[in-house]
Amino acid sequence: MVLTGGTSGIGRIAASDLAAQGATVAVIGRDRTRGETLVADATALDGDIRFHQADLATQATVRSLGAELRDTYDRIDALVHNAGLSSRNRTETEDGLELTFAVNQLAPYLLTYELLDRLRISAPSRVVVTASDIHRRATLDFDDLQFTNDYDSLQAYARSKLATIAFTLELADRLDNTEITANCFHPGFVPSTNLFRDSPIWTRIMIRAAAIIPGIGTTPQEGARRLCKLVTAPEFGEQTGTYVTGNGPTSPSKAAADPENRERLWRTSADLVGIESDWP
Repeated sequence: MVLTGGTSGIGRIAASDLAAQGATVAVIGRDRTRGETLVADATALDGDIRFHQADLATQATVRSLGAELRDTYDRIDALVHNAGLSSRNRTETEDGLELTFAVNQLAPYLLTYELLDRLRISAPSRVVVTASDIHRRATLDFDDLQFTNDYDSLQAYARSKLATIAFTLELADRLDNTEITANCFHPGFVPSTNLFRDSPIWTRIMIRAAAIIPGIGTTPQEGARRLCKLVTAPEFGEQTGTYVTGNGPTSPSKAAADPENRERLWRTSADLVGIESDWP
């Protein structure tokens, strides 16, 4: 199992839980110290955790990671896109792309493309994407998809999560009859996550305030449980194109489900990462 964003937050808990069930988990993260600590802590588990260092903000790194994973593993039973961030200010990557959109949407898109052959070999296999219910406050403005004008960190994050759901649903349709399922989930509002560490101070204050209000937040353990369920539960080896919340399968926003939006986002993402859009 390949798990991005696995060195902190719900990803770290999920990596250990999956390894405890006997899985070999290839954890992707930026921080080598955290990764090596996670590996050391997993020695008593039935499975195995292996760390691969990568910064998913750059396409060259995503491609290099894809090659490294293909060289290391002859099969991938589950590809879990859990890495995410929210950039305080509009920042461009080395590829000239807005950072939040690049990490949250384009990296999963490109890494799935790079690893699709391994998923086919391993079928029945799964793609799982960490989304968010905050997507409901976003739109896909294709005239300014990357917030060149009027950047707002929370809106940029919401749009990136809207994009990840649209990507997942489109991927599921394109993989129909392949024995590869694609599903996404809302982990809940997890105040203790480092996701918004680079957000404006007012956002961080709001999150800290919400963390102390009973019933508002979700524990990291619950978020990890939802992730692991999509990876291991038998029903999600058959269900595909599903958005899951704490209440189970749920309809995402109309913007995320709209076939025209999904197709246009797919083609736009392909253009931005420099591949043909007629995959898989």
